[in-house]
Amino acid sequence: MDIKELIKQFEEIMSAAAFAEAGEFDAAKKIISERRKVLLVLTGMESDMKAVKFAINISKRIWAGIEILYINNDREKESSLLEGYLKELKTKGIEYQVTEGEGSVKEEIIRFMKKGKDIQFVVIDSEDLGIRSDEDQKEDPDEWKRLQCPVVLVSGLAQT
Repeated sequence: MDIKELIKQFEEIMSAAAFAEAGEFDAAKKIISERRKVLLVLTGMESDMKAVKFAINISKRIWAGIEILYINNDREKESSLLEGYLKELKTKGIEYQVTEGEGSVKEEIIRFMKKGKDIQFVVIDSEDLGIRSDEDQKEDPDEWKRLQCPVVLVSGLAQT
């Protein structure tokens, strides 16, 4: 990160602090959430709902917006689930942006992260990565280190 980017971040933080001190909490949150993002990866499956709920909770806690990477390789599948998730984000007042991808979930995440956005977390349902047991998690961990942020796997495995 260069000095210009650090100065810009400092100015944004100071602006948010000024709004917060004046009691304008919504304006302060908006300034912060425009910079800080949670990457929510959705695949159009019903299991995405767990990841959506987690992303909403974490974004509210850290005052972050949500970047949605929607990877639906089955074009026949209705995107009504996505529309429902977006409606929930709107009602909760969370800033979001949707980017569509196709192909491997893992490669799409890595490709998205190369864009250099200020992503704090990647949130994805573990089933979307094909992880259903501890055995499935044995892969090259260095590949995920390239993301430069935590990957949060939301799972419903305890229920099955």
